[in-house]
Amino acid sequence: MSVIRVTKEFTFEMAHALLGYDGSCRFVHGHSYGLSVTVLGATIDDDANPKLGMVIDFGDLKKIVRETVVNQFDHALVLNSKTPHSALKGSSEMFDKMIFVDFQPTSENLVVDFAERIKGELPEGISLYSLKLRETATSYAEWFAGENL
Repeated sequence: MSVIRVTKEFTFEMAHALLGYDGSCRFVHGHSYGLSVTVLGATIDDDANPKLGMVIDFGDLKKIVRETVVNQFDHALVLNSKTPHSALKGSSEMFDKMIFVDFQPTSENLVVDFAERIKGELPEGISLYSLKLRETATSYAEWFAGENL
């Protein structure tokens, strides 16, 4: 039985602002994010299982990541919960999809948050190996399970 890594890629649109940042990212702005999710597991060797030869059905992995990350964050405005937001929430439908997080919404912190969301939903025998969150064509943050024990 072989242990294999499989990867599924996702894209979503998200806006954020970095509270207290000393550059342009302190202003609300958006990105077309790319998320690569790599899981690790043994291939199924049960001839009676319709998933024979797979680590995980790509469709199952897609469902997990869409429900835990993509559907939550796509077209959302993500802000640090310390950001003054009383004037925004409920003032317009435009601000109805805001997510307030207890951290600075950088790619580095978001990839850690996404890892926690995904890990808890993976089937038994499948582990999250790594995530890559691409913020721009030339910038990304990576998370590896082996470095976060």
